[in-house]
Amino acid sequence: MEYQSRLIRLIETSADELTTKWLADIQRSAKTTTYRSLDEKDLYQRGYRVLSHLGKWITEEIDREESRKEWIQLGRDRRQEGFALSEIIMALALLRRSLWQKIESEGLMDTAYDFFQAMQLHNRVTHFFDRAVYYTACGYESPKE
Repeated sequence: MEYQSRLIRLIETSADELTTKWLADIQRSAKTTTYRSLDEKDLYQRGYRVLSHLGKWITEEIDREESRKEWIQLGRDRRQEGFALSEIIMALALLRRSLWQKIESEGLMDTAYDFFQAMQLHNRVTHFFDRAVYYTACGYESPKE
């Protein structure tokens, strides 16, 4: 668990760097054109919020019900803002990719044990993003509570 805590701290302390990379990815991708219409500060805040809270979400310091409600609301908000569901899903995928590129670049998976621990964290993060995508889509598809 110490290794996972170290990785979570890395993610949270690198949230600014990761968000900046994600922002560049969003602006380059042909699959996220609506995101380019947002103010850059607003877009940055949206990505930063997810990354800076990721550790709390995957360690369940923020309970699943609260997380579910937040993602459903995000889906409703993005629909109201005129985003295509495919763009929202791509934005989340780009965020997850930025995160794993950072972990790989830090050389934190040098030993077999480190790799095993990283894969356990990877499974938790993947599960988190899977739930985020699902509940965002639920909110997007049903704009009323």
